[in-house]
Amino acid sequence: MAAWRRIGVGLRRASVRSRSTAAAVIVVAVAMGLGAAVLLLLLQRALITGVSDAADGRLADVAGQVSEEGTAGLSRDLTDTTRPSQLIQVLDSSGRVVAASSTRVASRPLTDLRPASGVVQRAEVGEMPLLDDDHAYLIVTQGASYGGQTYTVVVASSVQTQRDTVATVAKYLLIGFPVLLIVVGVAGWLLVGQALGPVERIRARVQGIGSGDLTERVPVPATRDEIARLAATMNEMLDRLQTGQAMQRRFVSDASHELRSPLATLTAALEVIEADTTGHAWQELHLVMEAETERMRRLVEDLLLLAKADDTGLRMQRTDVDVDDLVAAELQRLRSSAPDLTVTSEVHPVRVVGDPARLSQVLRNLVDNAARAAHTTVHLTAAEQNGSAVITVADDGDGIPEADRLRVFERFVRLDTSRARASGGSGLGLSIAREITRAHQGTITLSPSPDGGTTATIILPR
Repeated sequence: MAAWRRIGVGLRRASVRSRSTAAAVIVVAVAMGLGAAVLLLLLQRALITGVSDAADGRLADVAGQVSEEGTAGLSRDLTDTTRPSQLIQVLDSSGRVVAASSTRVASRPLTDLRPASGVVQRAEVGEMPLLDDDHAYLIVTQGASYGGQTYTVVVASSVQTQRDTVATVAKYLLIGFPVLLIVVGVAGWLLVGQALGPVERIRARVQGIGSGDLTERVPVPATRDEIARLAATMNEMLDRLQTGQAMQRRFVSDASHELRSPLATLTAALEVIEADTTGHAWQELHLVMEAETERMRRLVEDLLLLAKADDTGLRMQRTDVDVDDLVAAELQRLRSSAPDLTVTSEVHPVRVVGDPARLSQVLRNLVDNAARAAHTTVHLTAAEQNGSAVITVADDGDGIPEADRLRVFERFVRLDTSRARASGGSGLGLSIAREITRAHQGTITLSPSPDGGTTATIILPR
């Protein structure tokens, strides 16, 4: 058992090529062993059956002749008509040889079998010292009656030739067996190596692709087999990695850009305050510094939230949330912060299970976007439809082109060319709103509003 265990461990540590070749050789060896055993068994049985049939036929002829003519002149007939591989005796009731096909068997009986008239008995002996050899013989006897006396007809057929034939076939099989296994092993090694060649080329190419340059691709074989599909899948994975890397670099670049501006403002303000000996600059600039610091704080919090969403997903504090209360709070905030806008609403009681702080953040981001884009009016609704809570935030602004309605959910995307914070924010609001909505198994979409602007629709399962 220990030896087989070591062999199993060795095979598991070997290469795929070695294991495949070893498996092919083992399977062929087992199949050949079983086939050779069956072949030899069937061959021996067929040869022995042929000898037995010939002996039975000869026995019936001689027994019939004894029954009809007796034993007079029988020895001469047996000598003339018996083949060299057969020996025939005719014994009287006392066991004396009265006729024989050869002088070699004319003195003593070959067997002690004495069947009754018409009865056939048979035996197989390995050595017959009477014949001065050790050939195997098949003994067949039959009783025959003539003149009131029962005779025993004995036919001894040598089966050594047949056994020699089987032994010769077995010898050639033993010689050809290892040769064939060697051929199978070499052929399996070459074929598996050829089949795994593209895999090795794919592995070598992937090993050479560094994280700094994901533009290279693995070679795709011209075949339409599993290896070709593997290569295509590897290239698709590299495409996704390259896209993710490009998005990450763009995200870092945009984050750096967003942070650089308030940092520059703070630096400049500190330089002015340091150069001012009267202390008036601090009175004038501390509000600016507080605003820039607050902008940086919100930006860092947004970046951390998105990073957490990318890493492990957002964790929500699940509780019953009255959506109509959240919408009412945003309506009050918007009316107080933007008195020049007309704020309308259509709010019905509706409740969901979710995180009230996160859902409030989603509403605030959408309402702030609508307030910046609106010319005169912002309209909010909340209702239940088909077992879900549906919230809409609509404005009468210039609207978002259809081609950009999905792109605006990407991070740091602002459709205004100036990228001014007063008009476009940091470009993270819709990204955060989408991540929070997804965490609640909901959806958020943008569509044209009846007033020509944009309608943001949130659907949350109750």
